[in-house]
Amino acid sequence: MTPRARGALLACWLAVLAGLFAYVASNLRVGTDLRGFMPPAQTPGQRLLLDEIGEGPGSRLLLVALAGDTPDALADVGKRLAAALRGDARFVRVLNGETDLDALGADLLPYRYLLSPTLDTERFDAAFLRGALELRVEDLGSPASAWLKPMLARDPTLETLRLAEAWAPPREPERYADVWFGAERRHALLLVETAAPGFDPAAQRDAVAALRDAFAHAAQGTRATLEVSGPGAFAVRVHETTSDEANRIGLVDSIGFLTLLLLAYRRVTTVAAGALPLVTGGLAGTAALALAFGGAHGITLAFGFTLIGVAQDYPIHLFSHLRSGTPATQVARRLWPTLSTGIASTCIAYLAFFASGVEGLQQLAVFTAVGLAVAGVSTRFLLAPLLGGEPRDAADSRFVARVDRTLARIRVPAFVFILVALFAVESAIHDRSPFWENNLAALTPVPPQLIARDGELRRELGAPDVRYLMVIEAPDADGVLAASEALDRELAALRERGALAGYETPSRYLPSAATQRARQAALPDEAALRASLAEASAGLPFKPGLFEPFVADVAAARALPPVDAATFAASPLGLRVKAMLQPRDGHWVGLVNLVGVADVAALAALGEKPGALAHLLDLKATSESLVAAYRTRVLFSLAVASLLLVGVVAFALRKPARIARVLVPMLLSTVMIVGSLRFFDVSLSLFHLIALILAAGLGLDYALFFEHAEDDEREQRRTLHAILVCSASTFLVFFLLALSSLPVLRAIGVTVTLGVAFNFVLAMLVSRPRRSVPHAG
Repeated sequence: MTPRARGALLACWLAVLAGLFAYVASNLRVGTDLRGFMPPAQTPGQRLLLDEIGEGPGSRLLLVALAGDTPDALADVGKRLAAALRGDARFVRVLNGETDLDALGADLLPYRYLLSPTLDTERFDAAFLRGALELRVEDLGSPASAWLKPMLARDPTLETLRLAEAWAPPREPERYADVWFGAERRHALLLVETAAPGFDPAAQRDAVAALRDAFAHAAQGTRATLEVSGPGAFAVRVHETTSDEANRIGLVDSIGFLTLLLLAYRRVTTVAAGALPLVTGGLAGTAALALAFGGAHGITLAFGFTLIGVAQDYPIHLFSHLRSGTPATQVARRLWPTLSTGIASTCIAYLAFFASGVEGLQQLAVFTAVGLAVAGVSTRFLLAPLLGGEPRDAADSRFVARVDRTLARIRVPAFVFILVALFAVESAIHDRSPFWENNLAALTPVPPQLIARDGELRRELGAPDVRYLMVIEAPDADGVLAASEALDRELAALRERGALAGYETPSRYLPSAATQRARQAALPDEAALRASLAEASAGLPFKPGLFEPFVADVAAARALPPVDAATFAASPLGLRVKAMLQPRDGHWVGLVNLVGVADVAALAALGEKPGALAHLLDLKATSESLVAAYRTRVLFSLAVASLLLVGVVAFALRKPARIARVLVPMLLSTVMIVGSLRFFDVSLSLFHLIALILAAGLGLDYALFFEHAEDDEREQRRTLHAILVCSASTFLVFFLLALSSLPVLRAIGVTVTLGVAFNFVLAMLVSRPRRSVPHAG
């Protein structure tokens, strides 16, 4: 091909890449909901778990501690911070010990008599009202008069205050200056609930940033410091840690990879050209996601670009096999049967993840399969014609010649492989540690000390337990609320016995219709209320007619229909009730948050009574069952992938001896990887399994190229050069991942690093053709 033709080809190729980039930029939506990587829930408990993790109040809570200054200064900062956050739509509620009289909302204020428990035991008669008005006289002479005066005429019995106190956390910390404080008043405390769900890292990051900005303004002129904990804060930390490590690893890997290619091929233009298939595959895979799914999960893209990194091997094989006097297109044509077999096998292996039923894995399968296939095809039909000039023949490398002669002398008896396999199997099945890692918390990159600190703040704030929930089920929402009221009495008895420190039921915010009607019936009519007020206020310093707004609200409450969940949703606490009271599968579910669970058996016994509508849900046990279900799907996918992979290799090679020389190294390497991990007491996670597929694909490539090497010393050296460069570059990137502080990246990095080493050695020993007499270089 003439230089002009190669220039035109390059221009067209770059234009296609630009078009793909434009399509991706305008059509791809990147999601962050981690439930996309969860398997479909199979049980009601698993469905509740996913909803609670993603939408539940516990996932939205931020635990805030202010320290570094005097208690009075911290109290002032806490009040200013709470006031700023309450005016921010990113937060549902902010609790710091101050009474939030606006929690109900103006539209639902007349409903306070139906929602407050006062009328369960009291009546608005002259005696009750007299006691309330005498207390208001005392309050007007106290510092509380500032907030009491605006509400006195409409709410002399302070039902609004009763509701605000009832809606406070089940177990409150110590108060100082009307603000919550921790032990010895070393830090002021706030409990912040975000509007963003827990499974939206981007929105959680925005909320945490807003909280920090508000603190910066509230703490001006003080020495106060801010500490934020909770799921949202952890999500932000994970994102920051992941970004930092990805940038650092990417920089080191890029420098190392470019250095390696320059040493191997000695041409900048060759190295630059080698990036084109990888970029093409990445953009094609991303465009396929936009076309097939309309978007992609961020994890899909992160994992996908890591997994299709194997595509960098395709140009390397081409470059290493170039020779003087032979056009690059002819070299590519000769390599294509071997290369296409490896590409097809790896793509089929990843496409098997479609059988998992998990959308995130299905996206990963499409991205990886399309990316690898396009990278391979572009290497064969675009990169090869683009190459010109006199290539450097890898067979002339003295280093490769020395390595070749050394390897040619190595002979390993078959029984050694058998012993290695037996040792790996023994290591894999030892029981010094669990074989599978079912605990999702073990995969979090959050340091243990921060998790421990989160537990301390939860205990001080009385935040809900992150493990246990009581679940109520009924045909409709009102049935859940009625059952919640019955459960409330049983939980109160358990709290008195010390079985738990506190609890939060849906009916605490929204009573059942029957309870509201009972309270409504207890309200006096207008004439009786006026008479009682006149008698109660006699001799007290209140102007006649002052309490007309109170009389009007009581009259309105007598005529109101009971407030239901839909109506209550309009209040400032509507989102919280919605999270605790949900329709699901033709019925309704209520969630009861528990605090300080000390007797799990006593709580579980509540759900074992005849006719019980509530039961205890152990989120940890449920999450482990979900992980087990996920693993089952992935293992099934791996089994399908293995069968398809063997089928492709058998179809390509036909002869049993050749098939064995390609598959045995890969299978033995897989056993050795698992055995090595288990030897060091590593419990296998889902990410180890995904990485095993990548390691197997790499091993298959090595074995295929060794097996197809011609019985010619120089051609074998070119093959050896290609595989040395491929394995070194892959080893570099995954070794860097193995050093990561992030458990997920470390699991993938360690697995593939071991796979590269084992597969290279075994493919070289088993698949590489033997020469009886090593030749001089």
